[in-house]
Amino acid sequence: MRTATLFDDCPIIAAVKDEHGLEQCLKLDCRVVFILFGNILNIGDIVRRVKDAGRTAIVHIDLISGLSSKEISVDFIRSNTGADGIISTKPQLIRRAKELSLITVQRFFVLDSLSFQNVEKIKELCHPDFVEILPGVMPKIIRRIASEIGIPVIAGGLITDKDDIVQALSNGAVAISSTNEDVWRLG
Repeated sequence: MRTATLFDDCPIIAAVKDEHGLEQCLKLDCRVVFILFGNILNIGDIVRRVKDAGRTAIVHIDLISGLSSKEISVDFIRSNTGADGIISTKPQLIRRAKELSLITVQRFFVLDSLSFQNVEKIKELCHPDFVEILPGVMPKIIRRIASEIGIPVIAGGLITDKDDIVQALSNGAVAISSTNEDVWRLG
């Protein structure tokens, strides 16, 4: 499944941070899973479980214990896990993942007005498939970023209910990501 149709069936992404969350999301109809935990010894198994359940597996490479922030870590994920893509805050990892034809999600924390400039710079540096902005409960910010950068936006962080989802999606996000199991059930 490529980026153009990734969220057509369900705009809610299950972001799993532990084994319990992984088990729960695989019982639901979440089509895309952001894997936010693991280490170099078990990430292959975690991804295989997601893939065996017919889901798209995107690994937050910055959070996998034992991997460095070097491009070789992306090669490791590609060669040893079968993941569909990666999430990272590091442009060089996004750039390498694009070279390897992985789905790429550049994660940004929007903390102040300087963040807007950083989003623009990163867009030019690595051309990610998606930009995930956190926190995802800022409708005006989502709208501004979505309209200015020309890259699909995912809203993540602090999303707790249906209103948060509706606000994010109606202001330009193509999807939302959440570690909250109750939010996964709203999809």
